Amino acid sequence: MATPITNHGFEKLEKELKQLNLVDRPKIIEAISTARELGDLSENAEYHSAKERQGIIEGRIAEINSSIADSEVVNIDKLKGDSIVFGATVSLKSDKKELTFIVLSDVEADAEYNRISINSPIGAAILGKKEGDIVEVPMPSGQEEFTIIKIEFKGMV
Repeated sequence: MATPITNHGFEKLEKELKQLNLVDRPKIIEAISTARELGDLSENAEYHSAKERQGIIEGRIAEINSSIADSEVVNIDKLKGDSIVFGATVSLKSDKKELTFIVLSDVEADAEYNRISINSPIGAAILGKKEGDIVEVPMPSGQEEFTIIKIEFKGMV
């Protein structure tokens, strides 16, 4: 099953992949070559550091390629409905606080911008719920009861 992603999220992945392939990978290959010229590789910290960085870059390239291959771009501006799904902007209210966020994919989640993953504990707790439903949401301080007060499909916020 394809993983939903917004066009913005897809473009962000493609941009990062391009940076890794066209800038970071060639730069690390050059660093490895330069470090090799320094002599004995068994005690060459620059070489080992560059090889470690290369592994990180190659791992991220593989991860992004997999994400792109497994994703399906969804135009959330065209979504409708009365239950919480990928792309929904959701407002929750408890006795203590009110939260508003958009439910997106793992690669697009960013708490700083009120974007939560559909697979996060909060995302999983509210998925499929409707306005007026009461849900137990895992919070850092423990489980908290929230009422879903609004579900909208208004695009990226």
